[in-house]
Amino acid sequence: MSLSIGDHVPAFSLPAAAGGLDGLGGNTPAVVVFTCNHCPYALAWHDRILDVARDVDVPVLLVNPNDGERYPRDSFEAMQQRVEADGGWPAPYLRDEDQSVARAYGAKTTPDVFVVARDGTLAYRGAPDADSQDPSQGAAWLRGALEAVLEGRPAQPAETEPVGCSVKWKA
Repeated sequence: MSLSIGDHVPAFSLPAAAGGLDGLGGNTPAVVVFTCNHCPYALAWHDRILDVARDVDVPVLLVNPNDGERYPRDSFEAMQQRVEADGGWPAPYLRDEDQSVARAYGAKTTPDVFVVARDGTLAYRGAPDADSQDPSQGAAWLRGALEAVLEGRPAQPAETEPVGCSVKWKA
């Protein structure tokens, strides 16, 4: 299953690496990014995604769905250590231990970006920008989709191909 543009996105609450629970609740503009600790694509886009979280007054939720047993660098403990070593992040880093949120969204890769409109529907899905190796891209597709949502218009493009490492599903 995968969400399509215009579908209502599922709400969720997950444990946060910095403590407590966080997630997507009501119909508010938000960004959900499936990401992880080890994928070179996720790492290349990481700072650009955190810059977006610093720049906008919209929740940005980073969700790690990878199998932490087969990929220990993606365990909840490793997530906590990474956030602590960085001195905290401007967006919560959430653990999808049973992978139910990733399955509900149809996440394919890390990263895989979902921008949620005010009415709780999917407005954008795909990569943060056109090139993981070009920091000057600045998460342009993500920023453009957020700008469109905040202005009440459709994102253009509304969908791009997510680029990254495959989600590491449990057996």
